[in-house]
Amino acid sequence: MDGRNIVVVGGAGGLGAATAKLAASRGAAGVAVIDVDAEGVGAIVEELNELGCQAAGVVGSAVMAEPAHNLFGEAADRLGQVHAMVNCAGLYPRKPILEITDDEWTASFDVNVRCTHNMMAAAVEHMRDHKDGRIVNISSVDAFKPHPRNAHYAAMKAAVTSLTKSFALEFAPDQILINSVAPGGIATDKAKAAGWVPELAAATPLGRAAEPDDIAEMVIFLASSRNRYTTGENVIVGGGYVMH
Repeated sequence: MDGRNIVVVGGAGGLGAATAKLAASRGAAGVAVIDVDAEGVGAIVEELNELGCQAAGVVGSAVMAEPAHNLFGEAADRLGQVHAMVNCAGLYPRKPILEITDDEWTASFDVNVRCTHNMMAAAVEHMRDHKDGRIVNISSVDAFKPHPRNAHYAAMKAAVTSLTKSFALEFAPDQILINSVAPGGIATDKAKAAGWVPELAAATPLGRAAEPDDIAEMVIFLASSRNRYTTGENVIVGGGYVMH
């Protein structure tokens, strides 16, 4: 990441925050965090500044196209050329499959899919001018195994995986490499507070939930200049979950 600028969408906490901090520690010149959580954005920007990079916080929702483009534009104005973007914004609901409401389907689609599309669209318009770019979207292992308890989330993450491939093919001639990472269960603060970590650990052959940095390592590789030839791929980082 030496000397490169990266935008992390949904970077105020969890995997997004871990990715932003890892990028800074790996030499990123600038890191912009976009999130709806103003307090969280302020906190992560302070941490990034302490790591010695140029940090920018942008607060707002990317569910609608025009605001999403404006959010990316503000980040680019503050950083300069954006070399990489990571889409970490996500909504993880649990609900029995026959009890999912219309509003819950809409919310899951808006945050997990439409936000990802809008931010990718904004990013490629910027990156194609430079003939250089990396985009990493966060999918999930849930996209690859049945999940009756969170079927709407699993379906949306399958959509993210497909959407990633469509964008990757369209913008490969512009030298924009676009991939997705499908994490297994992550021991984020939210997962710990909800009491899910033992369940997540039991689901993997490795016998533990992922730490955010376990996933961020793969994300940063795909977002960095070290990734020279991987595009349109989905990389599962699940502790063996999908073979269990």
